[in-house]
Amino acid sequence: MRGPLSDAVILGGGLAGLTTAYQLDKSGRTVTLVEREAELGGLARTVEAKGFRFDLGGHRFVTTDSELDVFVRDLLAGDYVEVDRSSRILLANNWFHYPLRPWNALSGFGISTASRILYDYAVEQVKARFIAAPPASLEDWVVRHYGRRMYLLYFKEYSEKVWGIDCRSIAPEWIEQRVQGLSLGVAVLNAVMPRVGAKRSTLATRFLYPPLGIGQIAERLRQGIGAASCVLNDATVVRMDHADDRIQQVTVRRGNDTRMHGGEEFVSTIPLQTLVTALYPRPPAAVLAAASQLRSRDLLVVAVMINRPRITEHTWIYLPESKIPFGRIHEPTNWSPLMAPAGKTMLVAEYFCFRGDRIWNRTQAEATRVTVDGLQSLGLIDHRDVLGSVVLRIPNAYPLFETGYRERCERIYDYLDRFGNLHVAGRGGTFRYYNMDHAMRSGMDIAAKLVDTGAARQTPGADQAAGIAGLI
Repeated sequence: MRGPLSDAVILGGGLAGLTTAYQLDKSGRTVTLVEREAELGGLARTVEAKGFRFDLGGHRFVTTDSELDVFVRDLLAGDYVEVDRSSRILLANNWFHYPLRPWNALSGFGISTASRILYDYAVEQVKARFIAAPPASLEDWVVRHYGRRMYLLYFKEYSEKVWGIDCRSIAPEWIEQRVQGLSLGVAVLNAVMPRVGAKRSTLATRFLYPPLGIGQIAERLRQGIGAASCVLNDATVVRMDHADDRIQQVTVRRGNDTRMHGGEEFVSTIPLQTLVTALYPRPPAAVLAAASQLRSRDLLVVAVMINRPRITEHTWIYLPESKIPFGRIHEPTNWSPLMAPAGKTMLVAEYFCFRGDRIWNRTQAEATRVTVDGLQSLGLIDHRDVLGSVVLRIPNAYPLFETGYRERCERIYDYLDRFGNLHVAGRGGTFRYYNMDHAMRSGMDIAAKLVDTGAARQTPGADQAAGIAGLI
């Protein structure tokens, strides 16, 4: 059966896909948006259970893109709060500020260790003057920018906890994107003279947040898509037919109903690997092999409802040590008091994992028990205060930047570039580590390009990763 013909068919209802659909709809184009999940928003959606609300990992909106900043504020129509960022790292039973504050680091690490950190950093800066070769792995990059002692104390254990592979197998581009060239020296200078890092969004001290959760942004985008367009939830892309270097149609299954949706233009924000395997006729073997070697890291989220008004004062707490089962926690009521019933709060723990491993396969009861035990061992809660929990599994949460991934992506991009009406956007669609603002900007740029029919076509994924900041 054939569905309605649209000006554009958009695969994926995360922020990139929604922003593309919203902008095209506002420009008078009809769109068909296809989303696998029941809810829109992708990773940037808010879950509600028993009066508690939480995001799939804490999501802040901060950007140096003034046009996008105005767009989001107008979209929310003033319905947002400005939140003071308060991030901490719990390491060796000591609390450290992030971004780094030298006196806090000195007191936490001790004079001896702190001196060794600074010495190693100085040595690496001298060595860097004589080494022209670019870093080949995350380990190389961190040692060059922070020194080996800091790498061993924090980055190695946390990075391997997040990604599940050795740091020597992680491409340096991930951390380059996340910290924008921020070095230990810049972090120290920013702590002493804040203006040094004032324009680095990595060091942003405030962020915008909708009072009922980050999912309000996706909700407002959806509300702005008119009745002439079509939004399909709970829909799976079966295949994408092409001929003569153009995409012809997408076959979509919803329950027992399978339909073909045609359009003039096609925008994909679904995982790059999924797009490649959906193409028919199938791509060359080398392209399929490249796609099969791209992996993503998955996420298990455990939200614990607590019968107390507040646990911490922080927006994020990072937990790099492998003995602590989860990698990051946040308390939604520190972002907005409306995220829980009065007098109650919630802690949300994130486990980085691969689908099918022991973490992913935990039952709700087991995942809750491990989380509650872990939070209690940190002195944050008492199990008697626990009111309930929600356990969610999030596939394809983060693209895994293994060494060699860039060459694989370039092979795929080169193949996709032959299709004159196919465009990729967003974190999954481009296999890049986008923050919210860059995902939305990628959607805005594609919508603008499609509206302006005279614009030159952009190579998929090219030059879209500039300015990405923050820690996972």
